[in-house]
Amino acid sequence: MNTGLPDFVIRLTLERGKLLDLQGPADITKETTEAIVNAANSSLLGGGGVDGAIHRAGGPSILKECQSIVAKIGRLAPGKAVLTTGGRLPANYVIHTVGPIYGRSGGKDAEVLTSCYRESIRIADDHAIRSLSFPSISTGAFGYPVHEAAEVAIAAASAAVVSAAHVQHARFVLFDVATLKAYTRALEKLHQAGTLSPVNIEEGSL
Repeated sequence: MNTGLPDFVIRLTLERGKLLDLQGPADITKETTEAIVNAANSSLLGGGGVDGAIHRAGGPSILKECQSIVAKIGRLAPGKAVLTTGGRLPANYVIHTVGPIYGRSGGKDAEVLTSCYRESIRIADDHAIRSLSFPSISTGAFGYPVHEAAEVAIAAASAAVVSAAHVQHARFVLFDVATLKAYTRALEKLHQAGTLSPVNIEEGSL
C-alpha cells in the first residue's frame, strides 16, 4: 500500500450504503463536503493547528458566530459540539468540537473523544447535512497519541454514520502521511478484530 501519494483514499462502504473515507495528505479547509469539523478550543476563539487554519480560511464571520454562541452558553465543554456557517470556506458549515487534552480527563479520554465524533455527526444529522469531513481530533497540541485516537475515531464515526438518518458520508481528512498511516493501521486492526465489518473496502489515489 503506497500511502505516500497525495490524496490517497481508502473508502469503506458500511451498512445502509453509508460511506467512510480516510484521505490524505490533505487540507481540510479545501474540503467540499457540506460541513467540516473544527478541532476547537473551549473558548471557540480560534487557535493553532486545524482551528487556526479554519478561521483564517473561513474569515471573520465564523469567529463572530462563535462569540455569539459563547455569549449564550459559555465555554464549550470537551466532547460537545456546536454549528456555525462556513464563511469563505467551500463547506457550507463548520461543526466545532472540543477534544480531550490527553491525560486530563480522569481516565475518560477515549469516552470524551468518542463523544466528539458522535456529537458532531448528531448535529450534522439534526441539520440534514449529508456529508462532513473530520480532522484527527486531539492528536496535535492536545497530545492524544495518534494510534490510540485513530481507533477511537474510526469506531465512533462509523457507528454514528450508520445510525444517522441524514448523514450519508463521513471523511477523515488527514494532514500528513504519518497520520494517514496511523489511521490506516487502526482501520486494519479494527477490521481484523471484527470490530468494524464494512461491506466493501476500496483504496487508491484520487
